[in-house]
Amino acid sequence: MATDIDFKLVAFDPVRTVELVRMWRASFEDAVGIVDPHPIEEQHLYLMTEVAPKSAIRVALFEDKIVGLVAAERQSVLQLYVHKDYQRRGLGRRMLNWAKEQSDGTLWLYTFAQNRRACSFYEREGFRAVARGFEPHWKLADVRYEWSAAPAATEVRPADSL
Repeated sequence: MATDIDFKLVAFDPVRTVELVRMWRASFEDAVGIVDPHPIEEQHLYLMTEVAPKSAIRVALFEDKIVGLVAAERQSVLQLYVHKDYQRRGLGRRMLNWAKEQSDGTLWLYTFAQNRRACSFYEREGFRAVARGFEPHWKLADVRYEWSAAPAATEVRPADSL
């Protein structure tokens, strides 16, 4: 694993929407292996009308550059992305721990099944794959993960064992 880096986790400032969406989109495309066909303005709108009003958003800054995003509610993580050049340096774990601290003691989230790095990451961080499904907007298989601060009664199952 690469060395952890010193970064700041700060509240999202809408002035930085363009920078955030560029990082988010590039990270998504790299992780899922597809090119997002939607206009980038649509993603700006989605961030400001769907994600921001429903969740607390934190961005990770390294040398004043946005390198990570976490958007979470009390029971769920809506978005968690780390710029590909900053992965495996403790950023994702720190953002996920922030979401856990904000939670009511349980969290759920979805990730695309083909995003094996994310699936492995969530499993290492104590999330259990509880269901497989299909996300109709992207037309991709997805996995629902759940985490509880209380000790799990069952063992952690990898996503591909469902």
